[in-house]
Amino acid sequence: MNQVKENNTVKVHYTGKLSDGQVFDSSEGKEPLEFTLGQGRLIPGFEKGLMDMKLNEKKTVTIAKEEAYGEVNQDLIQEVQKSELPQEITPEVGMGLVSKSSDGQEMNLQVIEVREESIVLDGNHPLAGKDLTFDLEVVEIKDTVVTE
Repeated sequence: MNQVKENNTVKVHYTGKLSDGQVFDSSEGKEPLEFTLGQGRLIPGFEKGLMDMKLNEKKTVTIAKEEAYGEVNQDLIQEVQKSELPQEITPEVGMGLVSKSSDGQEMNLQVIEVREESIVLDGNHPLAGKDLTFDLEVVEIKDTVVTE
């Protein structure tokens, strides 16, 4: 087998960059990323970019935000009074917080603004609203055995 196809398990080295060239993630110096295509574990554009690549092939793909983390959802940006925060927390822009709903679901939030009496939190993925570029290298392709 020499080309990546649906349901293959692959090992990939990658470097992810923003449109300004800033690297936001990379497997450089680490083990390659291993996953099975078609399981929805990765953003759709990443999987599509790997399709039909050959073993040891290198390629650069640009993924539109719609195939990555989507548009910024304004409904996920909210203002919270500082009095609602635990006392030991001193909010700062860029700080990550976790909110738990009444049913126990956790949501990652990021402080995007600190005001006099409140803070503004963003529940969007940090890469939402951004087009992404990935340098990809396929280092292993395995057929996935489907058992019934």
